[in-house]
Amino acid sequence: MAGVLLWVVCPKGNATALLSLIPRSGKHKRCRVHQKVKFSTGVSAISSAVANPARSSEEKVYDVVLKQAALVKEQRGKKPLDLGTRTETDGFTDWDLLNEAYDRCGEVCAEYAKTFYLGTLLMTPERRRAVWAIYVWCRRTDELVDGPNASHITPRALDRWEKRLDDLFEGRPYDMLDAALSDTVSKYPVDIQPFKDMIEGMRLDLRKSRYMNFDELYLYCYYVAGTVGLMSVPVMGIAPESKASVESVYNAALALGIANQLTNILRDVGEDARRGRIYLPQDELAQFGLSDDDIFRGQVTDKWRNFMKDQIKRARMFFDEAEKGVSELNAASRWPVWASLLLYRQILDVIEENDYNNFSKRAYVGKVKKFASLPVAYGRALMGTSKLF
Repeated sequence: MAGVLLWVVCPKGNATALLSLIPRSGKHKRCRVHQKVKFSTGVSAISSAVANPARSSEEKVYDVVLKQAALVKEQRGKKPLDLGTRTETDGFTDWDLLNEAYDRCGEVCAEYAKTFYLGTLLMTPERRRAVWAIYVWCRRTDELVDGPNASHITPRALDRWEKRLDDLFEGRPYDMLDAALSDTVSKYPVDIQPFKDMIEGMRLDLRKSRYMNFDELYLYCYYVAGTVGLMSVPVMGIAPESKASVESVYNAALALGIANQLTNILRDVGEDARRGRIYLPQDELAQFGLSDDDIFRGQVTDKWRNFMKDQIKRARMFFDEAEKGVSELNAASRWPVWASLLLYRQILDVIEENDYNNFSKRAYVGKVKKFASLPVAYGRALMGTSKLF
C-alpha cells in the first residue's frame, strides 16, 4: 500500500468532542471498550501474542483464526446489532464530527483503492463506513515503514502506535481517523489481535530482510496482509443462508490476504532488491540453484523462470482457497472482495506475460482489464453461497 503518509490529525478539541460518540453501552465484551472514555497520551510497548517458536506458523495463525471465529459465532447467536441507533450526545455537532471522520476515511479509500472503494458503495452505509475505517488504519500502519518517512521510523515509534491502538480499542481515540475505527470496533465483534499482529509485521520490516523458508514467509504474510481478512469478516458479515462454518470463512479470508501478499512479493522482486530486501524463501531459491547474487543481478534465466513458475503456482493455490469463502459473505459485501481477488490474481498472469521479468518490469493490470473484471466480479457476487463446505 505505497503512497503518501496519512497523518491526518484533527485539533484536540475535535478529538475530544468525538470521544462522546463512542458508545458507552451494549458493546461486545471482547472489544474491551470501557464505559468511560478519556484522552490518550501514554506510551507503552505491547508484544504480539502470535510468537511460539515451537510450533509452525500455520498453527500459530490458526489459533488467531479460531479466536476471531468464536467472536463472530457469539455475536451471531445474539440479537442483531442496531447499527443505525445513535447514542445520546451533547449536541448535533458531535455527530457531524464523527460523520466527517468516516467521510475522510472514504476519501482516502477512494483515492488509493479505487476499485475496492467502488465495490464498497454496494454495502450498507454502516458496513461501508466501517470497512473504510479499517482500510485507513491499515494504510496508515503500512505507511509507517513503507512510506516517505519510513527512514525515520524506529521500534519505539511502532510501540507508540501500538499504544494508540490499545487506546482506541478502549474508547480513547487520538485523532479523527482513530475515532472512526474506535466507533467501528465498538459496534462489531472485531478483536484487537489482528491489528497488533499487523504492527508486528511492521516490526519485522525494520529488522528482517531475508526469510529462510516458507514457514517464516507465511507468518510475515499473515502479519502484513492476512490480518486484514480477519479484521474485515466481522464487518462484511457472513450470509445468513450460508452453510459454511465460520472457521472456514475466516480461513478463506486469511488465504486471500496471503495470496495478495505473495503476489505483491512476486511483483516487486526488483524493487525490493534495490532496497536490499529479498522476500523469497532462501531454501527454495537454493533448490533452483539461485542465490541473493542472482536476485541483485536481475537477469531472467531458465533457473529463474522455473523458480517463478513454482512460486506463482503456490500463490494461485491460495487464491483458489480464498474463492471458496467469498461467496459465503453477506451478499452486499461480495462484490468488492471478488473484484480485489480477480484483479490481484491477474497480476500473476502479467508476470508470466512479461516472461518472468519482475526485475525491471513492473506487472500491472491495465485499465481495460480492470474494468472488464468488474462485471465478472459482480456476476460472481450474485451467485450466492457455494456448496463447497
